[in-house]
Amino acid sequence: MDEVKANAISQKWLSLVKAYIAHLLAERGLSQNTVDSYRRDIYDYLAFASVRGVDEPSKCSYELILIYALMLRRRNLSPATIQRRLSAITSFHRFLLREGFSDEDPTVNLERPKKRTTLPTYLDRDSIERLLEQPLESTPIGIRDKAMLELLYASGVRVSELVNLNVEDVNLETGFIRCVGKGGKERIIPIGRKAIEALKAYLTLSRPSIDKGISGGALFLSIRGRRLCRTAVFKILKRYGVTAGLSKPPSPHVIRHTFATHLLEGGADLRSIQELLGHANITTTQIYTHVSTEKLRQSFLKAHPRASLKREREATKAQERKEVDEQGG
Repeated sequence: MDEVKANAISQKWLSLVKAYIAHLLAERGLSQNTVDSYRRDIYDYLAFASVRGVDEPSKCSYELILIYALMLRRRNLSPATIQRRLSAITSFHRFLLREGFSDEDPTVNLERPKKRTTLPTYLDRDSIERLLEQPLESTPIGIRDKAMLELLYASGVRVSELVNLNVEDVNLETGFIRCVGKGGKERIIPIGRKAIEALKAYLTLSRPSIDKGISGGALFLSIRGRRLCRTAVFKILKRYGVTAGLSKPPSPHVIRHTFATHLLEGGADLRSIQELLGHANITTTQIYTHVSTEKLRQSFLKAHPRASLKREREATKAQERKEVDEQGG
């Protein structure tokens, strides 16, 4: 798809995109996955512009970008996706202005759709326990999957961080893993007893039988001995989610949400959770307080006699029965 859109874009634009991508990688230190997302969004925008004869920055206008935004809405894209697309375009035009490739920024007065705050999906304690019990520890792959699931839940790492882990990043003596996250930022994450035991079993009983000497030191290997890929992790989780009887198979990010939510429910402070998750801004972490608050509200409505009309009526009827019994006695 990117190649098709690139063919529709002028060489002038392509050279500017190349310079911008180099800036994202070298100066802003963004991950390859994030940069690829920026590239796709900008290619889509520039293909739209090129069809309308806009083949260089000087021809861009606020009206053009506004029409593009309206077109995105007609595609029925979510507000979050539209906001991401427009943010990429804004960043691109700011770069062009700052580096002298353009005389003005057409996105200055651009309004973005408000992103609706949605509570993260997570598994309750019973569901995550059922999921972790699914891998068969009688096979090398089952032992690998058990270690992988336990590590996901114990550390809250992103799927990209998980598959990029090397054996040398795991210290089972001290109970820590070394993780390189977004922007190349390194963090040290403690892991618990269950994850340590599962990893020990994997490294001693399973990984040696899978390793073909071509892994480059990768921690989690495919059956062919290569570094496990992101897609494989999604498929593995989906399979175990089905066998665990979960209503919706979880993604790696759902396990990450589960890790953070259970920490908060267990009394961990928000700043510590921010460090463990590798969030640059604590406002990103604060979404989990909404999850905890919502659960607290539901518990209140369920337990307090005056929290809901139904429970208030039940309490009134109970009092009336008590008074009748006392009068009758």
